[in-house]
Amino acid sequence: MHQQHHTRAAQGTLCFFTQSLALLLLLLLCLLSCLGGLAASFHVPPPLMTGQGQQSAFSATRSSSVVGQRALTFDRLLVNVGHDFNPDTGRFRCRVPGVYYFTFTVGKFPKKLLSVMLVKNGQEVQAIAYDDYRKEGRKVQSQSVMVSLRAMDTVWLLLQENPQYALYSNAGPYITFSGYLVYPDIPLSSPPAVGYVNNHIAPPIAPALPYAGCPPPGDPYYGGWARRDEPPFEEPRSAFSVARTSPILGTRATHNKEPLTFDVEYVNIGGHFNKTSGLFTCHYPGAYFFAFTVGKHPRRAVSVKLMRGKGEVQAMVFDEDMSRRREMQSQSLLLLLQRGESVWLYSQQDDRYGIYSNQGRYTTFSGFLVYAEPTMGPGGRTQN
Repeated sequence: MHQQHHTRAAQGTLCFFTQSLALLLLLLLCLLSCLGGLAASFHVPPPLMTGQGQQSAFSATRSSSVVGQRALTFDRLLVNVGHDFNPDTGRFRCRVPGVYYFTFTVGKFPKKLLSVMLVKNGQEVQAIAYDDYRKEGRKVQSQSVMVSLRAMDTVWLLLQENPQYALYSNAGPYITFSGYLVYPDIPLSSPPAVGYVNNHIAPPIAPALPYAGCPPPGDPYYGGWARRDEPPFEEPRSAFSVARTSPILGTRATHNKEPLTFDVEYVNIGGHFNKTSGLFTCHYPGAYFFAFTVGKHPRRAVSVKLMRGKGEVQAMVFDEDMSRRREMQSQSLLLLLQRGESVWLYSQQDDRYGIYSNQGRYTTFSGFLVYAEPTMGPGGRTQN
């Protein structure tokens, strides 16, 4: 009898623990399910691939029109190196501090106005695409600019919420947004305050392991872990991006071609651009990319040329429409430059021509070194 009592007690205890374990497992499964849903809502990307730590680039498109939407979002992601762009929110979030180049093109909806601003963080307007042509026709407007970003800065496209404004697109598509890191800003001489920023939610892992997407301690590619057995190369860097916040009107025909000057400086790595004179001077021979956008002044035609040296025309934008419309023209190209060569913009100066800009920054000019000519580094090594 006594033995049967112990057997029943043991069976009751085992049953209790079995039920408790089943309940615990059920709670654990529910928790994991909730965490999975939460992660999905935050658009968790796959881990970074090897070698993507210092890379960041995206390109997205939209195949439908937009009316009354504040932030422009996208339905197709073509490139997202580093997973720093979220197409669902339309926001790029900086993971690697440095200088970035952004460019966007938007379609104007028939009989609507167009106004799209590239903004940084809150409401810091960097540049604008604008067109007040209200007729039936469809067309596109483009803008580009370089911006210096710190970790966790955000960049996105802001639309006018007024129903008079709208964007057009279809499967074409008319609307595109791209950006990429030109020069990272992580020193090798000393560990930075934030050596690397993980822009995404990392899955739970053991504390002793590095976070997903972050460089392991001792990785010589990142700041603070440079090799000490040889002096590091100093990478040639040259980049500028400027804007103008006031219009300029031609007043006279002259043979002296005066460069277009600027009053806002976004980026000027190396100090090779002089915004007062409007001249960029090459310090490192190589291939350079240049892009510019100008606003057309009401009742004036626009004619702006990209010039080289003493006045060799390399490319231009032109619009002879003399109506009250305000719109924009864009152009870009690559040039092979030698040390000491200059590049500048020239706006036709007789009284039929003019360019428009205001605090929205219709008129911008950017350029940067893409590939430097190889030079010899320490010990006779080739430096690219």
